[in-house]
Amino acid sequence: MPTTSVEKLSPTRAKLTISVTPEELKPSIAHAYEHIAEQIAVPGFRKGKVPPPIIDQRVGKAAVLEHAVNEGLDGFYRAAVNEHELRPLGRPSADIVEWPNEKDFSGDLLLAIEVDVRPEIELPDYQGLELTVDSVEVGDDEVTEELERLRSRFGTLITVDRPAKTGDFVTLDLVATIDGTEVDTASGVSYELGSGELLEGIDEALDSLTAGETTTFESKLLGGDHQGETAEITVSVTAVKERELPEADDDFAQIASEFDTLDELTASLKEQVAKNKSFGQGSQARDLLVDKLLELVDVPVADSVIEDEVHRHLESEGRLEDDEHRAEVTESSTKAFKTQIVLDAIAEQEKVQVSQEELTQYLVQGAAQYGMDPNEFVQILSQNGQIPAMVGEVARNKALAIALGKVTVKDAAGNAVDLSEFTAVVDENEAEGDEAASEAPAEEAPAEEAPAEEAKPAKKRSSKKAAEADEASAEEADAEKKPARKRTAKQADAE
Repeated sequence: MPTTSVEKLSPTRAKLTISVTPEELKPSIAHAYEHIAEQIAVPGFRKGKVPPPIIDQRVGKAAVLEHAVNEGLDGFYRAAVNEHELRPLGRPSADIVEWPNEKDFSGDLLLAIEVDVRPEIELPDYQGLELTVDSVEVGDDEVTEELERLRSRFGTLITVDRPAKTGDFVTLDLVATIDGTEVDTASGVSYELGSGELLEGIDEALDSLTAGETTTFESKLLGGDHQGETAEITVSVTAVKERELPEADDDFAQIASEFDTLDELTASLKEQVAKNKSFGQGSQARDLLVDKLLELVDVPVADSVIEDEVHRHLESEGRLEDDEHRAEVTESSTKAFKTQIVLDAIAEQEKVQVSQEELTQYLVQGAAQYGMDPNEFVQILSQNGQIPAMVGEVARNKALAIALGKVTVKDAAGNAVDLSEFTAVVDENEAEGDEAASEAPAEEAPAEEAPAEEAKPAKKRSSKKAAEADEASAEEADAEKKPARKRTAKQADAE
């Protein structure tokens, strides 16, 4: 096993020094000969059967050594990370400090690899922290609004002979043209005026139109072959309907609910509004707890990890030159990074484990959020190596719930707030009894988006012989797509 040592360059960056003996590099050398033999064509030898001496003549031992180091580097790095129990963030950067002798591969290979690592933090005692959330106050207007919403569900549409106004339902025929060419049509479309759920500008175009009238306006198409293009929309109103609401009385209460009287229904609606607001208290308490923990804990930030995340975010939006937005994304990514580090630490301290059932429930909810079939959603995540990240998210959510259960939460009036629905208690026997329980740690990624797949060492190279070897085995180089790495001045001079 290679000899390794680690040096902490900063709270968020470490340097691994790895010394590989010729015996330890030997398997990579043998594999390099096999790979190159499969890629080069030599008269008189079948592909894959070219002997090492011929390969040495054709591409040179330097190329074989280069290939062997490229192949073995990732394994050496992973072994060193495991040995020293490091938790890498981002992509490592490798430097070849010393090379073995090119003539007979004698001498040690010396590697220096730098990588951002998850910082170690000291958690505060969150037991007994006090948080103040907004009081739950239900106004009469809020109850009335809920009652009106319920009445609208039982309303009927009545055709009217007057101009359309906000809240009416209009039946429409639409024709979209671009440069005089018809590109899309739709007939008999029912649309609630003022909802803003059809095309941008249609509410203004339809306002005050009556059945039988036609108008035109310009808008961007939301689908089809011309999605995103600006078209001229001709819209014809064929009918205007208003919603007629049932009377709010005891009869309505019996039709719309399990209650016999309107008073009972109104009281139930008031309770429902209060319950919804209590959920708001729970969300507010979670946010306040995270902010309080970040205030109490010094979390060193891996700047390069944040920069990479911000770059990916802005690049996906096509806003790399937007400095103002860059500052906003940097701030949010930094907070997300710190939050993840703190919650991961709580998960470890509370010995949080994730059961298969919890993970499945989380994935099903994620699939519903994206409107996808759960099996397809899981398959895509699995193919991209993102399941461990999902396990990490579930663990962090559980950690936050556990911490929330240990703090004191009151409303603005000083009344204790019951957040039992938002808290969790660790059952030490629960994980032991669940054979499917997963102990996978959270992925170390700074943003809320799905993390990139696990990074390998980034290598810098500058070698004429290496370039010649790449030309001789171009197909293999394309297949591996491994980053380049830097060679020593001695190695470059020898070439």
